[in-house]
Amino acid sequence: MKGNWSSGLAAKRRSTATYKTQGVEVRRIDGFALWIGTARDARDIKGVLDAGIEAVVDLALMCEPARPTRDLVYLRFPLVDGADNPPWCVVSAVRAVESLVRFTVPTLVACDGGMSRSLVVAAAALTLVTTRPPDEMLARVAAGGAADVHPRLWGDVKRFVFGTQNGNEVR
Repeated sequence: MKGNWSSGLAAKRRSTATYKTQGVEVRRIDGFALWIGTARDARDIKGVLDAGIEAVVDLALMCEPARPTRDLVYLRFPLVDGADNPPWCVVSAVRAVESLVRFTVPTLVACDGGMSRSLVVAAAALTLVTTRPPDEMLARVAAGGAADVHPRLWGDVKRFVFGTQNGNEVR
């Protein structure tokens, strides 16, 4: 799947291990070009670009969309922190992050507080990339900072993305 366009992007990549926005360090998932942040982090376009982030996945329903520059990929999937998200929106968010991770695109996944939706979507995407169990990946992603994952959101993600509920396959 490598084309001429990928070599230009690879040369451009300069992502740092960590970066700060508004004086706060943004959480990086060890081993991946993936950061977890807040809606405020996603809207600090200068900080995002200075860190070498090339894509922002914005999950913040209650915030205005960011105003990215032309060279920044910006994907918005407005999710609620709980149940009642459309399955297509949840699966699309997870699959988008999965694809960005597989292509090693430096990506920031952000929600309002950076403690629930962003963790859940990142963990589900990393589960698809690594084939590790979903709950194990969520624990790994959450271990890097504050976490307050809504159990109904996590249950829906597991059901919609993996076809499981409470660890059992749903038919």
